[in-house]
Amino acid sequence: MHLPRRQFLRLATAAVAVPAAARFASAQSYPTRPVRIVSGYPPGGINDLYARLIGQWLSERLGQQFIVENRTGAGGNLAADAVVRAPGDGYTLLLATSGDTWNSSLYENLKFDFVRDSAAVASIARAPGVLVVHPSVPAQSVADLLAYAKANPGKLTVATAGIGSAPHMFWELFHSLTGADLLHVPYRGGGPALIDLLGGQVQVYFGTMASTLIHVRSGKFRALAVTSAARAPLLPDVPTMMETVPGYEASIFVGVTAPRATPPEIVRTLNEAITAGLGDPRLAQRIAEFGDTPLPLSPQAFGQLIVEETEKWRKVVKTAGIRAE
Repeated sequence: MHLPRRQFLRLATAAVAVPAAARFASAQSYPTRPVRIVSGYPPGGINDLYARLIGQWLSERLGQQFIVENRTGAGGNLAADAVVRAPGDGYTLLLATSGDTWNSSLYENLKFDFVRDSAAVASIARAPGVLVVHPSVPAQSVADLLAYAKANPGKLTVATAGIGSAPHMFWELFHSLTGADLLHVPYRGGGPALIDLLGGQVQVYFGTMASTLIHVRSGKFRALAVTSAARAPLLPDVPTMMETVPGYEASIFVGVTAPRATPPEIVRTLNEAITAGLGDPRLAQRIAEFGDTPLPLSPQAFGQLIVEETEKWRKVVKTAGIRAE
C-alpha cells in the first residue's frame, strides 16, 4: 500500500513518540517495584550502614522497597561493574564512595569507566579522616610528627587497611605533600590495623572518625589532625591537617549513582527524595553520629565532584606509583 508523504510522516513521528511517551510515563510513576542498592562493601561496615539508612528512607518516601545487596570484591569494583552494566531503568543503584574515583587509577584493565558509565544521582555525606598515633609516639602535633620522622627516618610505621583503602590513600597524599619517611604496613582491613595500633606494633594511622573516635576519647590513640578542610564537630579541638600541611584535604564522600542511561526524570525523583532525607532531623542525627556531614548536592554538582575527585586521586596514585594487588 502506498501512503501519501504527509500521512507517512505523521505515522513515523507517532511511532517515535510512543516509546518516548512510554518512557516518560514509566519515569513519572517510578518506582513500581523493588529497587536494588548495590554496595561493594561487607555488612556491618560504615558504607553498608549508609546503604541501609538511605534505603530505608527511600522505601518510606517512595513507597517501594529499596533492598541493599552486598557485592564485595576488588575494592568495590565488582559492585560498580554490576551497576554500570545494569539496565538504565532506575531499579539498580550503586552506593558510591570516593573509592570509586581512585579505583580507575589504581586498577589496570577495568572494563568500565566510572565517570563515563555512571549517572550521578545524589550525594549523601562527606566523612573526614583522623590522623592518630599510639601514645608512645613523642608527637603532640603534625609538626612534631614530621620533625620526629625527619630525625628518625623509617623508624615509625604507618598502618593502612590495605592497598587502595581510604587510610592508604590518605597516607599517600600526606606523603606526597610532606615527604615524611614512615614505613608503610598494609593490613587486610581496618580491623587488624587498629588492633596492632592499639598494641603499639604500629604507630601511625589515618582512620575514619567512626573507627577511631572511641579510642581517641579513651586516650588509647592521640588525634593529631582531621583530614577535612574544616574542623570536625566531634573533635573541635583537633586541628585540620591543612593548618600544618597546606593543600591537604582528604575526605570520603558517600552517594548514589546509577547506570548512565537512567532517565533524567528518575534521577531527579531520587535526588529530591534523598535531599529531603538529608534535611530530616532523624537522618541528619544518624549522619552526625557517624562523625560525618550531610552533603546535599544536585546531580550536576555531584557529577562534578566525582570528576574532580577522580582527577585528584589520579595524581596521587601516579606520584606514589601504586597499583592495587
